[in-house]
Amino acid sequence: MPAMISPVCAPRAPRSPLELGHLSATRHSERRVVAFTPLQLFELVADVPRYPEFLPWCHAGRIRRREGPNVQIAELAIGFGPFHEKFASRVVLAPDAIGGPRIDTTGIEGPFRRLVSRWTFQPHPDGCLIDFELEFDFRSILLQQTVRLLFAEAVKRMVSAFEARAKDLYGKSSARPATPISSTR
Repeated sequence: MPAMISPVCAPRAPRSPLELGHLSATRHSERRVVAFTPLQLFELVADVPRYPEFLPWCHAGRIRRREGPNVQIAELAIGFGPFHEKFASRVVLAPDAIGGPRIDTTGIEGPFRRLVSRWTFQPHPDGCLIDFELEFDFRSILLQQTVRLLFAEAVKRMVSAFEARAKDLYGKSSARPATPISSTR
């Protein structure tokens, strides 16, 4: 008689396409209302070469090439402790997106098996509602596990660094507290 696998022991099928091949991905979402315009924040986040001036752990940033008026290949060098990595992303800028400006990035080379992020900047009565989503999966299990432990705090610090930079460039903000939503899978 052929061997049978009990349904309890059978591997679970992925529930969504995101789960397929990315079971160890780390995801984070953060929302924050700040007293700046959506366009000001869009321009700040789109200015990759200036990241080393204010972004924690960012040692270098540049636009490697432009693939059109709203598409660019950006390169960042990041490091903390013994970890130092360089990676490139395809950045799609949508300053005129319905609902407010948006920036989508997808990793194309470097230490990530998967890297995607999305910034949206929606008009709000108090300025701008920032929505930031990030998902990544390092090729190195050691690096993935190390970063996962520090991840939520690191992303909070990163978003706060953008907010502080906006204050430096555009004046004082009356930001509301962030409402982070983080999950690790």
